[in-house]
Parts: sequence; C-alpha cells; structure tokens
Amino acid sequence: MASNTEGKVIKCRAPVCWGPKKGQTIVEIEVDPPKDHEVRVKIVANGVCRSDAHHLDGDSCDVALKYPLILGHEASGIVESVGPGVESVVPGDHVILLYCPQCLPGKECERCSSDKTNACKYDNFNTTSTMRDGTTRFRHNGQTIYHYCGISTFSEYTVAREVQVAKIDPKAPLELVCLIGCCLGQGFGGAQHMAGVTPGSSCAVWGLGAIGLATAMACKDAGAKRIIGIDTNPDKFEFAKKFGCNEFVNPKDLDIPVQQYFQNEGGLDYTFECVGGNQMVTLRAAFESLAPWGTCIFSGVTKAHVELSIKPNMFLDGRTIRGSTFGGLKSRTGVQKLVTKFQNGDYQLEPFVTGRYTIDDIPECFDLLRQGKACRSIILYKQ
Repeated sequence: MASNTEGKVIKCRAPVCWGPKKGQTIVEIEVDPPKDHEVRVKIVANGVCRSDAHHLDGDSCDVALKYPLILGHEASGIVESVGPGVESVVPGDHVILLYCPQCLPGKECERCSSDKTNACKYDNFNTTSTMRDGTTRFRHNGQTIYHYCGISTFSEYTVAREVQVAKIDPKAPLELVCLIGCCLGQGFGGAQHMAGVTPGSSCAVWGLGAIGLATAMACKDAGAKRIIGIDTNPDKFEFAKKFGCNEFVNPKDLDIPVQQYFQNEGGLDYTFECVGGNQMVTLRAAFESLAPWGTCIFSGVTKAHVELSIKPNMFLDGRTIRGSTFGGLKSRTGVQKLVTKFQNGDYQLEPFVTGRYTIDDIPECFDLLRQGKACRSIILYKQ
C-alpha cells in the first residue's frame, strides 16, 4: 500500500556531524524520494555503536568520508516507499538496515555468489558518502548532507539501496532486533561462522563492549566450556556474566604478559579481539595466547595507519588470524537467520540495553559510551 508521502520530499530531524571533532547538531533536513533500486525507511530504533564515535572524535579509520554527514549504522525500521525496480520489499515491511550489502538472489556479484566471503563487490565502505549514482538524498537549508555506510540511520528517515535492507518478521520487536544489524551479527558470526567454536572448547574475548559480549554469548550458545572475559575495567565483569563469561582476567593485575599467562596453561582454542583502537597490543596478545591449533578472530575497528607486529614463527604451528566484518555473514540472509534464532529463544537482546533515549539524547549517548558507562543505548523514534 502506498504511503501519503510516496514520491515527495520528507522533512524530518537528524543529528548532522559537521566534521571531525565538530560534534553533532539536531537539525531539520530534507530527505528525497528513493531512486532506482532504493528504499526509503522510517527508522524505529537505533543502537549507538563505538564505530561512529571514531568519526566524531577525528579518529580516521581509513575510510574517506565527506562532511557534513549523518552517522548511524545499527537500526531497524519500516519501509515508507520504494523506488523503481525494487523487488524484495514493499511499503510497510519491517526491515533491518545493513552496512554490508548483499546482492539479491539471481543477481549476485561473483563475491555474493561465493561462500568464501561476505564482502560484496559493491560494498559501501569506500563509497560511503554518497549513493551509487554519486549524489545524496539529504539536504539542510539547501546544503548537501552526505551519507554514512550507505544507510545513515540516525536520521528519522533515510534512503538505502535495496541490497542494504533485510525484510524481517513483523512480529520481531524492532526496538531490540536493531542490534542484530551490527553487534549481534559481528559477535555471532565471528564466533560461530568464522571461528567455528566447538563444544567444550576454551575461548577468550578481549574487550567487553557490546561486540565482545555478543561474542561471549555466541561462544556459550556453541557450547564452549571456558569463556574468559578480558578487560582493564573490572566493573564490567559482573555484567558480562549475563552473556556467558565464566572467567575473567584484568591484564593490569598480572605480573606477566597476558599471552604468557595463557601459554603457561597450554594456550586457548579460540580468541577474539573486540577492542581495536589506537594500538594492536590486544590483537597480538590474543593471537599469542592461542594453542598451536587455535584461531584468533579480529573484530575491532582500528584507527588509520595502525600496524600489527607479530613474530612469524608463531604461525608455523598452525595458528591463524581472521579479520571479521559482520562476522563473515551474508548480511541480508544472516540477519534473517539471527532474527529467527532470537524469536526461538536461543539468545536474549534485552541484557545489552543499558538505556532507552530519544533523538535529542544522541550526543549524551556517545558521552556515556566513551566513559564506559553504556553497553548499548537504544534511540527510539516517534511513530
């Protein structure tokens, strides 16, 4: 059924980021109708993720962005209208937006048709500031406003390519399943799809933020015996028990490097680096904590120009490192499977939520995130 705004410019509110270290301002913007193979979505709920804070704080992540722009990449919503050629969704459908695209069935690029990768040939990470035609769908007082990850979900309305929305069961609670669009997909995919965590295994997670906690939850779901949470903030340990962590290590409390601590035990089956940031001491520690057959999954986002130093001989016994974007999952189908898994009661989402807020609270939510006082703040939009 067509909406009464179909084909029209929509005026709504959005937090515009004016540049690195220039903050965000909630302003009224204009959102154009979707063009060919595009979808316009009314956002219902949005998780506040640390990845966006890198761009607010001027920490380049090797992605060339244009400013001013609208951030946000972990959201759910309802399709308001669709452009010509859209096949998989119609107005009124409930969707999760995807920062990683996945081609439609029968129209796959060579990467989407392969089981070796989820990195679509038409990824939006490196063309993140505009839509595929090189233009934007946002304006403020006549000024062009740019896109982020092709979805810019902090806006009350946004436009995305069809391949960046996944239709989901309308019975799934949108205010919770928005988290599947980033932290849950990254955590579950990294642990179960990429690492292949096995029953009875030993796992360690560096960084007990939302992605680290989702990873711990996925390790528990896979039947791991030891799930070790590693963080320099011990205030997170009790909270992390809700997600499956049953042991904890604060590297600051050790008189030896944390990797030596685990090597003294014979090493671990699986390790997960969920910190990223300014230095790669955590990734090196995670890799060097492995048993000879172990696998390390890197899920953190690093700042630009950060390099990793590892002793090559550590690889000779068979240890491996794999990088993870959205847990290696095909985004549209992966999200749909995780929604079904949630609806079946296999895992919970409410424990991630440390507060519910409005669009006006977005700057405060980033402050809470930087201070380590929030796991996931959920922005709820007026319906």
